[in-house]
Amino acid sequence: MKILLINPPSENELLGNNPSIIEEERGYNPPLGILYIAGYLERHTDFHVEVLDTQAEEIGYDRLGSIIRSKLPDVVGITTMTFTLIDVIKVVDLVKSVCPHTRVVLGGPHVHIYPEETITLPGVDFLVLGEGEISFKELAENIDNKTRLKSIPGLVFQENGRVINTGSRPLNDDLDSLPFPARHLTPIQKYRSLMAKRTPITTMFTSRGCPYRCTFCDRPHLGKSFRARSALNVVDEMEACVKLGIREFLIYDDTFTIDRQRVIDVCNEITRRRLNIGWDIRARVNNIDRELLKKLKEANCERIHYGVESGNPEILRILNKGITVDRVRTTFKETKDAGISVLAYFMIGCPKETRKEIMETIAFARELKPDFAHITIFTPFPATEIYKTGLKDGIIKHDFWKEFARNPKKGFQPPCWQEHFTREEIQELLVYAYKSFYTRPSYILKRLTHIRSPGEFIRMARAGLKVFGMRS
Repeated sequence: MKILLINPPSENELLGNNPSIIEEERGYNPPLGILYIAGYLERHTDFHVEVLDTQAEEIGYDRLGSIIRSKLPDVVGITTMTFTLIDVIKVVDLVKSVCPHTRVVLGGPHVHIYPEETITLPGVDFLVLGEGEISFKELAENIDNKTRLKSIPGLVFQENGRVINTGSRPLNDDLDSLPFPARHLTPIQKYRSLMAKRTPITTMFTSRGCPYRCTFCDRPHLGKSFRARSALNVVDEMEACVKLGIREFLIYDDTFTIDRQRVIDVCNEITRRRLNIGWDIRARVNNIDRELLKKLKEANCERIHYGVESGNPEILRILNKGITVDRVRTTFKETKDAGISVLAYFMIGCPKETRKEIMETIAFARELKPDFAHITIFTPFPATEIYKTGLKDGIIKHDFWKEFARNPKKGFQPPCWQEHFTREEIQELLVYAYKSFYTRPSYILKRLTHIRSPGEFIRMARAGLKVFGMRS
């Protein structure tokens, strides 16, 4: 059996009103979801597995159809998020037009939230819910036996016009048992980041599930139970990547520092093996301290991403962040004192927020002086508590996301929280926020003094031009 796993183009991605300034979120990053599935299939089956990362390969729709036809896959798997749904559907249409008998399987957070709506989209044969490695493998092995498929958890399909949903598969508690993502099936040298000191880069997950209850965030397909890989397993993957020529890692765990001892063990193991690498993590300001920062620095952790979100205590309470502005100040100072760079995430246009609170957040960003600030317009994502509250209270007039999932159309704009601002007003504030942070002479001078190569200068210059050229 030939299996082709596709990371779809992003030509129609729903970016909403948030311009891409910090490109580490929008650059070429390995599609870890399908790479985990590819690695699992390679270890446990004899199937011929290929990965097509159209974004890294810069493959548009003008070429994609002929590439799919040349490969003649029996099964195509496509990673699916709500924001990429239009492109996913275009890929599905292409697959069915050039290879009508190929089975199309969608997986990812969108299909987990909206299984009924997704399985009825034209050309979609199967959905894989939740963590997909085992379910995808068992689906592929039994794809022509619908009686058997009904007993495999984590699948959705149709039979005689009736939707069959076998329910979610229990979460995998033994993440060390999973093979590493099949990075060798991707164009490794093409993955990069604006902030990285080295190329190529890769992303990693060392855990799954987030126990925190921020009202604006939800990853239902991964659950709320924190499940972590062992320190040895994590560093084994890093060492395997080094052998592929990769020395820069972006750890994409929601919160890397939940298990303090595991962080220390990872750092000790990197140091013991003398790995010449650099890496970034995501952390909360309230579960990190000076000793941990020292350990991270010794293991050459170069940057920490903190979700600050707001400079106003009441907005932080509404978002259920569980942090204080004073703790943010303390942690940022301690991180800088340790010699580790900081990226800070902020949102504007949150529930109950007025211009006063937004200006407090913008001023707070300047006060903290992170190396990078990623500022977005608050978007109520599907399945989040805030989205449900917005519908209940009438701030969100109708279920935008469900309607889009049922009938995705090009040109759809993700909703913002229009309680005190129009979309145009909040866009103007976003432009002001970015310019007030990035166009400060002190910031520009600092960034220029930290540039280490002509390539980095070019990347920084491009990002700077984006900020200067922003329009509301």
